[in-house]
Amino acid sequence: MTTQPRPLFRAALTADFYDQSGQPKFRDLGLDQFHGHPHVLIHPFTQHQPVIQADQLAGSHGVVVLTPKVTGHSLHQAADLLVVSRFGVGYDSVDVDACTEAGVLVTITAGAVDRPVAEATVGWMIALSHHTLIKDRLVRTGQWNERTKYMGRELRERQLGVIGLGGIGRELLRLLQSFGMQPPLVFDPFLSPATADQLGVRLVSLNELLQASDFVSIHCPLTDQTRGLIGAAELSQMRSDAWLLNTARGGIVDEDALEAALDAGQLAGAALDCFTEEPVVQPSRFARFENVLLAPHSVAWTDELFRDIGRMACRSLLDVSLGRRPHGLLNPALLNQPHFRHRWSSITGVDEANLPRQ
Repeated sequence: MTTQPRPLFRAALTADFYDQSGQPKFRDLGLDQFHGHPHVLIHPFTQHQPVIQADQLAGSHGVVVLTPKVTGHSLHQAADLLVVSRFGVGYDSVDVDACTEAGVLVTITAGAVDRPVAEATVGWMIALSHHTLIKDRLVRTGQWNERTKYMGRELRERQLGVIGLGGIGRELLRLLQSFGMQPPLVFDPFLSPATADQLGVRLVSLNELLQASDFVSIHCPLTDQTRGLIGAAELSQMRSDAWLLNTARGGIVDEDALEAALDAGQLAGAALDCFTEEPVVQPSRFARFENVLLAPHSVAWTDELFRDIGRMACRSLLDVSLGRRPHGLLNPALLNQPHFRHRWSSITGVDEANLPRQ
């Protein structure tokens, strides 16, 4: 008995995964997930656009997206598109409602970024509290004898405040267990008291967290509720010897207010991996501060991170091509919609009765 070959599944990758010569920029994008599945045809976009254009998605069944935005306009010619797989956990660049309306699943790589972002956060906490950037410059500029002005502070006995205790925040707490810090404070309206007790953290208001913490680390998504969450009023609540770290999303912190607070000496310093407007192609306004660490939204980028994210993102496309529920699904209600199920079945050849539901 012969087995019918699966229909071709056209998987696109945005062009920013590749350099100008068409070679991958990164060591491992997880494309090995497609090995042994000849029905998946991989085709990178030929041109990078800040917003995916409608003609770029025409004919694709799934797409792995690094940095471009996905809007309603992007989907105008995407009659065959079943899934947008966001390469990461942030999805403010993807109009999920527009995708749902167009009958397109949206997935994120939930869990893949937890360890590297948490590890980078620990590194930044140590670098800030030990004045690593300043001490490096003292040697580079021959100011050895200035070192006594920059005594550091250990993490031991310090208070950490975490805004948003999802996977990254929880991994951060795990990594910090050996440093002898105070029990963490957490502001997270979605965290239950019972879960907080299990994790050994104390749920507090945002103001209480800001007032009591030596380190305030942001790990929440950018939403309508969190946009501008840390503004002038909130920064004024922080102690002058405290540090602010943002490895989440630009827009959560009001950059005008932060610049003013740093100018006024309202806090000890900051570490910023993300900005309201990206990419930052001119010198950052924060570059003049010796007590600020900066990274181009890549402080946690490692070979391991891209491997793990890539495998998860590609696995989402593969699962959809095989009629399986993908990991990290943001709009699962689509799984119950008859029109979507019929289109999914006709594209993949999987009987509708065997497709998963919400």
